[in-house]
Amino acid sequence: MPTTLQPATDTAAAQPPRLIASVAAVAAVLAATLLLLHPTVVHAARATRPVVSTGKTSLGRVLVDAQGRTLYLFEKDRRGRSACAGQCARFWPPLIATGKPRAAGGVKASLLGTAKRADGRLQVTYDRQPLYTFVKDTRRGQTKGQGVTAFGAPWYVLTPAGAAVR
Repeated sequence: MPTTLQPATDTAAAQPPRLIASVAAVAAVLAATLLLLHPTVVHAARATRPVVSTGKTSLGRVLVDAQGRTLYLFEKDRRGRSACAGQCARFWPPLIATGKPRAAGGVKASLLGTAKRADGRLQVTYDRQPLYTFVKDTRRGQTKGQGVTAFGAPWYVLTPAGAAVR
């Protein structure tokens, strides 16, 4: 009687695809965790002449960048100099300019300026307060950083008059 060869039903042959899928899932989870714990500075505006405008939020009309993201001041900053660098700047990216910032939508051009950061880049200021975005504000009108105390001091949104909203 002739012998017929049957395909192996050994489960070892099915292991490589499952193993690859498991490794890929673990890698995806690790990558997501890394991004949450160590956000990048890509959130920071790097326009030649960034626009500072106003936008509506639950806190009223506040300063926003060209993408409509809320701008914040850091209470630890002194005399127009930023006290936020390194890990702080990853969570609170500074609004960076390579030219004179532009005012729009109710922002007073006379209050806009720049200050040199420790790394040599120019940060946009409003009434001599360095301006920052917050990585957890991902849509227009969000103010998730309002009143947060982080990196040694509280963070506040600003009114068009340049006052902190407390």
